[in-house]
Amino acid sequence: MSEQTSESHLRDSWLLLNAEKKSSLQWIIAAFSVVFGVWHILTNLVLNEPGLWQNAIHFAGFAFLAATVYSAFGTHSGKRWAIHLDVCYGLLVAFAALWVAGSESRIYEDTLAVTGQSWQFNAVDWFAGGVLLFAAVDLSRRVSGWVIPILIITSLAYILALGEHLPGVFRTASLPLNDVMFRTLYNDEGMFGILASISSTNITLFMIFGGFLVVSGASDFVIEMSKMVAGRIKGGAAFVAVLSSALTGTISGSAIANTASTGVITIPLMKSNGFRGRFAGGVEAAASTGGQLMPPIMGAGAFVMASYTSIPYSTIVAVSVVPAILYFLSVAFIVRIEAMKYDVGSDQDLSIDKGKIISGGSTFVIPLGVMIWLLMSGVTPSYAASWAIASLVIVSWLNFLAAKVLNRDDFKPQVMNPKRVAEAFMMGIRASILTGVLLVAIGIMNNAIVTSGIGNGFSLMIAQWSQGSVVLAIVLIGLASLFLGMGLPVTAAYIILAILCAPALAGIMADKLIVAQLVEGITNPAHSALFLLVDSPHVAKITEGMSLENAQALMSSIPFEIAVTLRPALIDTEQLTTYLLIAHLIIFWLSQDSNVTPPVCLAAFTAAGIAKSPPMATGFQAWKIAKGLYIVPLMFAYTPLISGNLQEVLQLGFFALFGIYALNALMQYYAEGPLQLWHVPLLVIGIIGAFWPLNWAANIAGAIFVVLTVMLSKRNARQATFEKVVT
Repeated sequence: MSEQTSESHLRDSWLLLNAEKKSSLQWIIAAFSVVFGVWHILTNLVLNEPGLWQNAIHFAGFAFLAATVYSAFGTHSGKRWAIHLDVCYGLLVAFAALWVAGSESRIYEDTLAVTGQSWQFNAVDWFAGGVLLFAAVDLSRRVSGWVIPILIITSLAYILALGEHLPGVFRTASLPLNDVMFRTLYNDEGMFGILASISSTNITLFMIFGGFLVVSGASDFVIEMSKMVAGRIKGGAAFVAVLSSALTGTISGSAIANTASTGVITIPLMKSNGFRGRFAGGVEAAASTGGQLMPPIMGAGAFVMASYTSIPYSTIVAVSVVPAILYFLSVAFIVRIEAMKYDVGSDQDLSIDKGKIISGGSTFVIPLGVMIWLLMSGVTPSYAASWAIASLVIVSWLNFLAAKVLNRDDFKPQVMNPKRVAEAFMMGIRASILTGVLLVAIGIMNNAIVTSGIGNGFSLMIAQWSQGSVVLAIVLIGLASLFLGMGLPVTAAYIILAILCAPALAGIMADKLIVAQLVEGITNPAHSALFLLVDSPHVAKITEGMSLENAQALMSSIPFEIAVTLRPALIDTEQLTTYLLIAHLIIFWLSQDSNVTPPVCLAAFTAAGIAKSPPMATGFQAWKIAKGLYIVPLMFAYTPLISGNLQEVLQLGFFALFGIYALNALMQYYAEGPLQLWHVPLLVIGIIGAFWPLNWAANIAGAIFVVLTVMLSKRNARQATFEKVVT
């Protein structure tokens, strides 16, 4: 048993450089991961492979690593025969991916030469395609569990045979096997299409950049800076968790990785300062979840969003800054209330290691600044990430030379020598295996959804069930994201929901512009004629105008297929694009709730393991603390937080802070001191006023009511303390 445990641990450490003695095979795989990381930089900067070849090589490498590192043999994974089988299997999948990439032109030529017949595959083509489909199912199972494999199998069965037997909007014609195979392998929506490009051109490079930041000591700088900022605030240990997770989110973009990396420091720190274990774990999980919302990396979501909406990545990052700040401050508010309510966090030892700040500061700030500047200047994310990596290496050597000159004991920068560079590449590649496999595997489902048209059917269902209500549509999407998130990684859940629900949600929000036109009257004959196919008594009043109620009734009676045609004709393209971005952001935010929402909340469970607290209780605390995941998406839908100018966005964000604090105070029934019953209506009025979009009078009045209640609660706390001292 001890031998198996040791071998299993050794299998997990194949992509780590450490003092353990490695076998020749392990060194080869470690060296391959470094070379593979270098290739990702070169292919995005200087090499000129076609997209199919780039994505096929990308998957070939990660399939080999996934098959090797994530063994299929469980407790027997350390056995020699198991290692050999996994390595051979990984090489077979890699060969199949390269064969498919090299066969595209020949398959076109063979098919065009045989008029009237379907795609012409030879025996090796069928074998290679079959291996890739099997590997997509098997490797996604190894890295993420059974949900994605089941969805892949179901989606293939749906377009091959199952769809023609289903009723209503889910009915679709069956396709021949060779047509499905070709579309799955070569379509832009398939395995080596858009989603694979997102992983090969952007996500992997940002993961590698994160590896360089960690190895260079930038992550230590993040923790120490958080201590410096939060050290003088009551409950400062918990604020360290919030700040460090926000900053680490700019590096990792992964809630679980964020929890594991910063939680080992912040959770014991919070517990030592008097915070309950489950609360400490909940704070870390909620704050780490926000790491995926924090620009510029935002997990893989921003890259997927940019590809699906054709909106520049820099635009998505820019509009996400204020919402991310709102989320982290919402977590900070409940930390403050908890500290005041239970009188914890006063006796703190947040000693700061100035050496780590000096040594890691420039390697964090300068490369990140270079990347953000390049992104804002309009270059591709892969180009920006590559140069950020280069700048980090240069800065580390400049720091090393400066340390030699200054000869200070506390200035010991982590120079990026060849060993550390190799460690950084291996760390980035290891972190990218999950997305490298999943985004290719999800391409199978994506192709089935696009080919069958079920996405339109699902959008129609959302539109019908919500009855034109944005809130109801968001609730339905939130429930769907929660169920999907129980078995899927956040990025996978977002992609599936974005494909199925984003068009419907964007359409529902855009329809209010058409309702406004119907109220005024649509005099353009070409536009008014579009409504002739609608079966509604209100159609006769289109040119002269109608009441708001009649306009809403008319819109709700328009079939989904006709509404899709109406919107581009009646609404400006830029406005439609904005609504599509808002829909994607809402879905992206809601997809994060699976990290912190029981019964399956992996970030919270990770934090519970560190805090040694009950996992489910920690999950409920995390869900309670992370309520910003639901508040901010509603602001996306009902305010110009995304579409407004800078002054409007700042106004909305500033006054929303008062509303968010008041909501937290109501939930805790505590602010700076205990609340009384008559304080509740004051807070409710404050919430309404604070969230009222772009109304200065209401906003200022709401803020005043919230501040007044806080002051009254603080007076209650002083009185309670005085009475306690007297007695």
